[in-house]
Amino acid sequence: MLIRKILIAIIAITSLASCKKVIESEPTHQLDGTTRFETIEDFDFALTGAYALFRSGNYYGSGSNAFVNLPDMITDNLNETSESLGNYQNMSTWRYAEDEPNIAATWQAAYRVVSQANLLLGNIDKFSATDGGAVNRIKAQALAIRAMVHFDLLRYWVEDYDRNSTKPGIPYITVFDYEQKPARGTVKETYDHIEADLQQARGLINSGLDKTINASGKAYIDIQGVNAIMARVFLYSNQLDSAIKYSTLVITAIPLASRTNFPNIWTDASTSEVIWSVSFNAGEGRIGDPVYFVPNNRSSYRPNPALITTYDQVNDIRYSSYFQVRSNRLVVSKYLAKAAQVPRPDGITNFKAFRTGEMYLIRAEAYARKGGINEVTALADLNTLRAARIAGFVAGAETGAALINAIALERRKELICEGHRWFDLKRTTKTIIRSSCSVFCTLDPTNRAWTWPLPIAEINANPNILPQNPGY
Repeated sequence: MLIRKILIAIIAITSLASCKKVIESEPTHQLDGTTRFETIEDFDFALTGAYALFRSGNYYGSGSNAFVNLPDMITDNLNETSESLGNYQNMSTWRYAEDEPNIAATWQAAYRVVSQANLLLGNIDKFSATDGGAVNRIKAQALAIRAMVHFDLLRYWVEDYDRNSTKPGIPYITVFDYEQKPARGTVKETYDHIEADLQQARGLINSGLDKTINASGKAYIDIQGVNAIMARVFLYSNQLDSAIKYSTLVITAIPLASRTNFPNIWTDASTSEVIWSVSFNAGEGRIGDPVYFVPNNRSSYRPNPALITTYDQVNDIRYSSYFQVRSNRLVVSKYLAKAAQVPRPDGITNFKAFRTGEMYLIRAEAYARKGGINEVTALADLNTLRAARIAGFVAGAETGAALINAIALERRKELICEGHRWFDLKRTTKTIIRSSCSVFCTLDPTNRAWTWPLPIAEINANPNILPQNPGY
C-alpha cells in the first residue's frame, strides 16, 4: 500500500527558543516509525515536520498545487494558455484514469501528512504527568491536522458529501503502521472520525495551547484554526447550524481586513484576517505554479475572461490584489512575492489556508440555505463582505435563488486560487461551462470525473480498499 511506504520527515531546529521560525526549517532526517521519542522536544520537532509537509508540490506547494490552483485549473476560473507545457492537461480536460500520476501523488502527499501526525500522537501521552500543557498543545494541532487532511481527501475521492451517506468514504488512518491495509468505510464513518478529532482538538487547545503561539504569525493551527476547519466541514456536510456556530466564533475573533490592508495579505506584509497560513520561504517552492511561473515568466493558466468581467475593476480591491498585467497579458498575481521581493518577484509567499472572508461566505450560505427569515442575516453577511472589498458598494437586496447565486459568485471572486472552485461546483451539483473555450468546455454533474479514482498502485497493494469509484 502506498500509505505503508511513506517515510516521515522530521524538522530539526536548533532550539525551542526559535519556535516562531521552525516552519522555515528543512527536513534533515527521516524516521520509519520505530524510532523512540525521548523528550517532549522530539514531539515538537515532529509537529513541525507535519506542518512542513504541507509545502509538498502535491498539497500547497509548487507542482499541481492540488489544494491551491488545481481546483481552478480544472473548472471555469482558469483557462490553459499556449504557454502551457501540458503537464496538467489530463487533469484540466478531465481525462484522468486510475493510473494518473498527479492523482497518485496527491493521495501520497496527503497520507504522508497523516502519517506524520499519527507518528507523534502514538505515545506522547507518557509526558502528560510532567508536561501536560505541552502534550495538549501538540496533540490538539496533530488531531486538527489529521482531521483536515482526511477531509481534503474526502473532497476529491468521495461521490457524496452528505453527512450520513453510506457510499464509500476514504481510509481514516489513526495509527502509524506500515503493515495496515485499511478499508474505505463509509462517508458517514469518515465524517464521524473527522468530527471526533476536531472536537477533541478543541478541548485540548482550550486547556493547553500557549496563547502566544501565533503572536507574530499564523503558522500554527490555534483555536480559531480549528473553528475554521469545522465551519468548512459542516458546510460541506450540510450541518448548517454548526457551520453558522463555528464560522461565527471565527468572525467574532478575527475581523475582516480593511481595503487599505487587504493587498498586504498577499505579500505577507500583514496577517490581517488570516486564520492559518502555511509558511513558504526561499527554496521551498512557489505556490503560484503553474498559474504564473515567475522565473520563466510562463503563465500556463490565466483567468477566464468571463470571470474577470464580474469584478468592479476600479473599486474592488480584490481585482488589483489578485491580478496584474505582466508582459502584456493579465495573470493571476495573488502569490507573486513577499513584500521585500515585489520589485523582483520570485513567486514565494505563504499560503493562506483559512481567512475570515471565507467564514463570512460560509455563514451567509448556511443562513441562505436555511431560508425564510434567515435570508436577512445571510444578506447582511454578504453585504458586509462586499462593502469591505468594494469602495462605494451599494448594499444588495437579493432574496431566494438570487441570494444563493450571489453568494456563490462572491465565493468565486473572493477565493480564486485558494482551493475551492472545483469543490464548490461539485457539492452544489453544477455544470462546468467554460467561456472562450473550443474543446473540453463543459462537465455535467453526473460525469465520473467529479470523483477521483483510487490510484491503481494503491489497489494493487491493498485490495481491502475496494470498491473503486464508479466509472473507472
